[in-house]
Amino acid sequence: MLRTRGYLERWEGKGARRDLPQGPEARDGGTIEVWGDGKAIRSYTYVDDMVEGIHRLTQSSLTGPTNLGRAEYVSVAQLVNTVAQVAGKTIRIKYVEGPVGVQSRNFSNERIYSIGWRARYSLEDGIARTYPWVHEQVQARRGRVVA
Repeated sequence: MLRTRGYLERWEGKGARRDLPQGPEARDGGTIEVWGDGKAIRSYTYVDDMVEGIHRLTQSSLTGPTNLGRAEYVSVAQLVNTVAQVAGKTIRIKYVEGPVGVQSRNFSNERIYSIGWRARYSLEDGIARTYPWVHEQVQARRGRVVA
């Protein structure tokens, strides 16, 4: 049996109102709400890296739980700023009361590293690859054509 835990490789979760689905909808100079104080630490892993890691695991002889995630830790506030930078926007953050989950998690990637896997994409690279598609979806929902 193969069981992995991918660490926050999604846009849904806790922190920046479900880790920024509102980011692409925010207007330049606008404000987004972030639950808590923005200091919660997370690790985001680009989907292509996750797929590669899972593939390697299925081809390996490893058994038991294996952590699979990028060892790049960022605060929720840093995440907001990274998305804003990739989007070419200036965003103000309004910290509001709300669930933030655990402040931080530590994990070891030694097992996945033992079979040669390393994440290739940084947070900024993953967002830069994902943001155009997300932006297109937001614009389509608004009834706008994206060139």
